Amino acid sequence: MKNSSQTQSQENITSVMDEKRVFHPDKEFTKSANIKSMALYKKMYKESILNPEKFWGEVAGEFHWFKYWTKVKQWNPPHAKWYIGGKTNLSYNCLDRHLNTWRRNKAAIIWEGEPGETRILTYQVMFREVCKFANVLKQLGVTKGDRVAVYMGMVPELAIAILACARVGAVHTVVFGGFSAEALKDRINDAQAKLVITQDAALRRGNLVYLKPAVDKALEGTSTVENVVVYRRIPDSNISMSPGRDHWWHEIMQSVNDQNEATQVDSEHPLFILYTSGTTGKPKGILHTTAGYMVNAYLTTKTVFDLKDEDIFWCTADIGWVTGHTYVVYGPMLNGATSVMYEGAPNHPEPDRYWRIIDKYKINIFYTAPTAIRAFIRWGEQWVLKHNLSSLRLLGTVGEPINPEAWMWYHKIIGKSKCPIVDTWWQTETGSIMISPLPGITPTKPGSCTLPMFGVLPEVVDRKGKPVPAGSGGFLIIKDTWPSMLRTIYGDNQRFKKQYFGDYKGYYFTGDGARKDSDGYFWVMGRVDDVINVAGHRLGTAEIESALVSHRDVAEAAVVARPDEIKGSAIVAFVTLENTKIPSLLLKEELRNHVAQEIGHIAKPDEIRFSEGLPKTRSGKIMRRLLREIATSGTVVGDTTTLEDFSVLEKLRSDEE
Repeated sequence: MKNSSQTQSQENITSVMDEKRVFHPDKEFTKSANIKSMALYKKMYKESILNPEKFWGEVAGEFHWFKYWTKVKQWNPPHAKWYIGGKTNLSYNCLDRHLNTWRRNKAAIIWEGEPGETRILTYQVMFREVCKFANVLKQLGVTKGDRVAVYMGMVPELAIAILACARVGAVHTVVFGGFSAEALKDRINDAQAKLVITQDAALRRGNLVYLKPAVDKALEGTSTVENVVVYRRIPDSNISMSPGRDHWWHEIMQSVNDQNEATQVDSEHPLFILYTSGTTGKPKGILHTTAGYMVNAYLTTKTVFDLKDEDIFWCTADIGWVTGHTYVVYGPMLNGATSVMYEGAPNHPEPDRYWRIIDKYKINIFYTAPTAIRAFIRWGEQWVLKHNLSSLRLLGTVGEPINPEAWMWYHKIIGKSKCPIVDTWWQTETGSIMISPLPGITPTKPGSCTLPMFGVLPEVVDRKGKPVPAGSGGFLIIKDTWPSMLRTIYGDNQRFKKQYFGDYKGYYFTGDGARKDSDGYFWVMGRVDDVINVAGHRLGTAEIESALVSHRDVAEAAVVARPDEIKGSAIVAFVTLENTKIPSLLLKEELRNHVAQEIGHIAKPDEIRFSEGLPKTRSGKIMRRLLREIATSGTVVGDTTTLEDFSVLEKLRSDEE
């Protein structure tokens, strides 16, 4: 992230987003919404800001506490503490709290493997399995405060593992199963993990992704790991097991009982470390603690998704990312909800896999990434129309700003013009949703994440920290603290202070550019380092991408800069066309002129490259670093282990050659 002294506000960017296109809440939806009026939202929001002790105390009062707090909030920038003096346990509140209610026999997780098998785990079953694995952790010498690395695919045992860690007070760090052995080693070493939980192999697009061999390789460069637990996903998998160190999940679970008393932990006891980048340099471990994260995860899940007891909720994120932590496992289970987990790729065996799953399980709430939506558009709506999606009542987006065209397609084709869309903005560091519409009450504008959540004080400022006029571009900061805020970067508090609070003293700098319109709605325009300096003009890549995608022939676009001797930077656009469209020199020029018309001549791409696909992580984020390297030198350096489909990268390289 650049310092604000190295960047400028985006005041000279003309937005292509249409503030006047407003979608008002459906009256029938509003009648049964958890929050039924904008007046109620404003009242609750005002109380959360002016009287946080009362507001957040009442929310936390819905949980089980071994000992109640003496003070709700303590804020000494940049350090926050919440529910001071309280003792609780997140696993207890996800599981035990529901066992004396009708929810004990309710499905907690509905899991579908990529080959098609289904498992349904009730709250009673999850409780039993989590207790057993908590006893496994104790048997292997894991105690309160120890770090445990979890390196798995999307199987229920991953959720069981992290809930068991929380139960005994161990600190989990989930490492995405697509990371390399080297990246895993770095995270294990940084966290000084005592135990690794993994599986023999994961399934992805019909192929086996071997995880245990990667663990073996990673452990060659570590010294803290004492034991490895291996879940068997593939029958008769022929993998190496180190005697004394390695234990099969199914074998070690047979030797323990199914009762475990949840460990009492302090409100500020570390819950998990999640590493946000590992392609180069030292991993950055975001540390979240127990009570504040628990309260924010619970409240945002309940209000943003208007969660009802009968809902089937599907967040498509991998648990290796924070979205999976908060909205696949913790948020839904704190609410006693049913959460769907799917193991594999969205286009395996065919591009209708998501719609098939929605139809099969009658899913009501669907939460996915804009990048995935643009892929759905490219694959064609015929795959959607094969299935009955009438069970859907609410749609959500997460991960990056959604361009208005993708929003409209999502609204019309998936939501059948009846489902509210909650366009959510938040980060690994924030722990839970910060800015979002509330369904049933917030008029929405395609491309805007709208209004702040409870307790959140966002502002758009210039380089000096002064609020910019409505409609002007600037930097998104958050004043004050909120319960699920990161507490530090693990083992590097100085980096935490400098990176997040060094630019605007006392305020959290998100690293995102944004603007606020005349209605107070926020429009996030992407990372401020995703800005191109063309002849002294600062242009946001998100704006140019949105302009490109607004063209009828374009399915998806990614914009990067390459050095230019005259202008400083040249704009290079990688464009994926709709299925039936054919690349041509004429279309390239048409697209360049389209951007000039939408934004201005200064934003006109110097080069447009057509591509069958764009390099993405499994969570759906475009890997613009790789595109910048291809645009600049034609080669790619550094770690590419987060890449979802390597064939895309090879095709881009061959096109360059």
